[in-house]
Amino acid sequence: MKKFLYWSLAVVLVFLAVFIYWKYSFTYSEGNRSGLLQKFSYKGTIFKTYEGELILSSVKSNQDVSLASEKFYFSVPEKTLAEKLLKLEGTMVVLHYKEKNGKLPWRGETVYMVDSVTVPPR
Repeated sequence: MKKFLYWSLAVVLVFLAVFIYWKYSFTYSEGNRSGLLQKFSYKGTIFKTYEGELILSSVKSNQDVSLASEKFYFSVPEKTLAEKLLKLEGTMVVLHYKEKNGKLPWRGETVYMVDSVTVPPR
């Protein structure tokens, strides 16, 4: 009977470890998003995280004003990258992100984790 309990506990622990890895560490997708970095802030009640909004423009007018757009919400886990993004607020940028299956409160408010930023040539 003890042997059965040990094996059952081992199976449950392995299943739990695999689930936690899949939910919080596994990268579901990754890619780039480009647009206007509209907002970037350091916020949170218990866990302070860096959060941002990128305006993704689909239609532009003659004066480079976005007519039809949607927002891309993202989190930044690294302080050095966050400081770079704070300086780029209000400019067009290309963000490289990794999408996770779940979010942890100390990692950010979204499932999109930005790991690099570039400024496209004008």
